[in-house]
Amino acid sequence: MRRNIVHIGASELKYEIREITELGHEVAAVSGRPITWENIGDPVQKGETVPDWIKAIVARTAMQNAAYAYCPTRGLASTREFLAAHLNARGKVQISPDDIVFFNGLGDAINKIYSLLRHEARVIGPSPSYSTHSSAEAAHAGSSPIVYRLLPERGWMPDLEELRNRVKYNDSIAGLMIINPDNPTGAVYPPDVVRHMVSIARDYDLFIIADEIYTNLVYGPNGYAPLSDLVEDVPAISLKGISKELPWPGARCGWMEVYNQASKPMFRRYVRSILDAKMLEVCSTTLPQMIIPEVYADPRYQTWKSERNAFFARRAQQAIDLLSDCPGVVLNRPNGAFYLSVVFADDVTGNHALRIGDRRIEDVVRRRCPPGIQPDRKFCYELLGARDLCVVPLSSFVCELRGFRSTLLERDDAVFERTYRTLAEAITEFVGSA
Repeated sequence: MRRNIVHIGASELKYEIREITELGHEVAAVSGRPITWENIGDPVQKGETVPDWIKAIVARTAMQNAAYAYCPTRGLASTREFLAAHLNARGKVQISPDDIVFFNGLGDAINKIYSLLRHEARVIGPSPSYSTHSSAEAAHAGSSPIVYRLLPERGWMPDLEELRNRVKYNDSIAGLMIINPDNPTGAVYPPDVVRHMVSIARDYDLFIIADEIYTNLVYGPNGYAPLSDLVEDVPAISLKGISKELPWPGARCGWMEVYNQASKPMFRRYVRSILDAKMLEVCSTTLPQMIIPEVYADPRYQTWKSERNAFFARRAQQAIDLLSDCPGVVLNRPNGAFYLSVVFADDVTGNHALRIGDRRIEDVVRRRCPPGIQPDRKFCYELLGARDLCVVPLSSFVCELRGFRSTLLERDDAVFERTYRTLAEAITEFVGSA
């Protein structure tokens, strides 16, 4: 073509959480065996049943004509009023319903948040980092992500000294991104850690993006508080949604809450640009927004949430117990969300390997394993070929550490135990193979 039409950041758009399924389907087509999918956080696909009382609310609401109409661009006024009142009752930060904007899932919100930043303005995020954030931020800048490390030897807590220094010595950084509870690690940051991060943002005049999609999935001993309790006067955007906690991922219903936008005219103008971009799409899906106040206000919701968190707490401990004897790995018990990240020791290299008994499958997998491949990618690809099990390499989460992420979602106890015993056996074979 006479002009290059490819966006400068096109090469940064990577999402191996779904891309690895291509190899999984190739392996399944050759082997004729099903794959155990541990790559994506869909509770429904892993056997969780949405409670009948929530389904009844959805069904009743779907009988209303209004459920099929456009809603205001910001979202339904009644739902935004409910969410604002719920947050304001905590007494920390105060917002109005107009500080809330609904999106077609948080992927939609994340794309707009980063794509509408000024090209040279950067947002520093965690490493490892959820791919949707890191890819969108890097694509907007046309450059590799800027990150601060989460430290597995400290329970996946952020390296706060590194974060402060990176912000201090890189004046292109305009924003700080926090994922709490964290995906992919399952870490939950205690309030004092978040306060420290807020102080860094205040000291260097940054805004904060907080992905809090798992804010109601906390079950560890660390303590937790949402950003709204800790942000004080710093401008910030919190991202929330119903996809993980009702769970209704197919609803594609998320929203952003904006804090302290009146304090910074530039931040307010930026937020307005996000709303203006949303206006070009008219609005987000109406039905999922309509059910939020009734579900959250139902007295059964808190009981159900507590039971669900207790289930994931058990799964987290079961996973750690099943992997605890594996050599050559660093383990941390998750305290929130429903993921577990395992890190290989530094001496695990690409020379390690799993045995794949079927030559046809081995040929499929080896095409994905060129010389010099990261050992965790090799492990994950060979795990598919050797054990019909799909996890995601940790290096695909903008991370120099080598390991993998799996989920705690499986509802069938026997399948869950078999999956993690298979992982333990594969780790032991891989680490001991060189």
